[in-house]
Amino acid sequence: MSTPEASRLEALRAEVERRNPAQPEFHQAVREVLESLAPVFAARPEYAEPGLLERIVEPERQILFRVPWQDDRGRVHVNRGFRVEFNSALGPYKGGLRFHPSVNIGVVKFLGFEQIFKNALTGLGIGGGKGGSDFDPHGRSDNEIMRFCQSFMTELSRHIGEHTDVPAGDIGVGGREIGYLFGQYRRITNRWEAGVLTGKGIGWGGSAIRPEATGYGSVLFAAEMLARRGTTLEGLTAVVSGSGNVALHTIEKLQQLGANPLTASDSSGYVVDTKGIDLELLRQVKEVERARISEYAVRRGPSASFVADGRVWDVAGDVAFPSATQNELHEQDAVTLVRNGVKAVSEGANMPSTPEAVRVFQEAGVAFGPGKAANAGGVAVSALEMSQNAARVAWSAERVESELAAIMKRIHDDTYETAARYGTPGDYVTGANITGFERVADAVLAQGLI
Repeated sequence: MSTPEASRLEALRAEVERRNPAQPEFHQAVREVLESLAPVFAARPEYAEPGLLERIVEPERQILFRVPWQDDRGRVHVNRGFRVEFNSALGPYKGGLRFHPSVNIGVVKFLGFEQIFKNALTGLGIGGGKGGSDFDPHGRSDNEIMRFCQSFMTELSRHIGEHTDVPAGDIGVGGREIGYLFGQYRRITNRWEAGVLTGKGIGWGGSAIRPEATGYGSVLFAAEMLARRGTTLEGLTAVVSGSGNVALHTIEKLQQLGANPLTASDSSGYVVDTKGIDLELLRQVKEVERARISEYAVRRGPSASFVADGRVWDVAGDVAFPSATQNELHEQDAVTLVRNGVKAVSEGANMPSTPEAVRVFQEAGVAFGPGKAANAGGVAVSALEMSQNAARVAWSAERVESELAAIMKRIHDDTYETAARYGTPGDYVTGANITGFERVADAVLAQGLI
């Protein structure tokens, strides 16, 4: 039976889709949050104030610009740059930059919208934003990437600052790119403003554990979900997608906690290693040589095999960590994982599971950690990097990792308790959406109509 609250939320969803055509990822992200909010509106009528939700689903600012650059052969290319500054009620906009051919305004808005609530869950006083470009760094030389980053930052520098908007890395943007971006910002502004970017090198303002944080945090969140069910990761097998920064550090933390990750993947296919992933070999292949994942199987020997035309989710495992990109885990993948006995799924990527897949997991009683909670470790340590920059200090790796573990436990407990408070115990999707929404909504209401 439809309630007034549900009807209002459905009307807003339809209006968002009407005003933002051809942006399916953004529609999906908004729909996923709105579907959780009907009981909140019934319990807290102050959230029914006209315009509150409408302000939260509309970015405060959207920036689109051209990025001209020259390759090593002298040819000029023009890419698009994006920055969506979505919501600053809790602090300066905070969110990564993604360089990938799939980037468009809809993808950036979906990522920025997710970032609002993810950042709110950390409790660290940061707003939500996201950016990037449709530039493809794959196969480009260091000099080409430097020239692109310098051109990109020449425009972006007008819109960012440590008290305004603090970008970081994401897909296609690692330590190398952050270095080039920071150098150009410093050149343009004539300021050493360490807090303007996070993910910097340890020797020049970066934080220990920042590269590891997203993958580590995803595993720590999974460990907390399992602990609520009276078990641990020790001795479990794990299916991990991806082979970038998040996947590599997911594998690393799983091994540290006694689990056995069996898989890794890239756009060409996946490898399954019956002995467990050899992390050093995988790093050599993917980080040093930037080769295809099939090269791992060639060098690893008989325990590893490469599959070009299958799904990594066909591999049986006790826990699963989608750590590559959005909508990579479909309904049938979820059915397969459940049939193979998966106990927990923790999202290391942003919205990697389709809504249909999430429903399969929830209906099967699988512990499911949504990305806005499970992969918040990366932005949490970015905020810790900002704190270190502000104080001009550098914390030890041990301190940062201890802080990360405490933050992930707090996010888990907050989302778990919120779900229970609203009558859906164990539903981390509802818990994360409502917890993040309440924190943002309270700040928006307190600061007036802006």
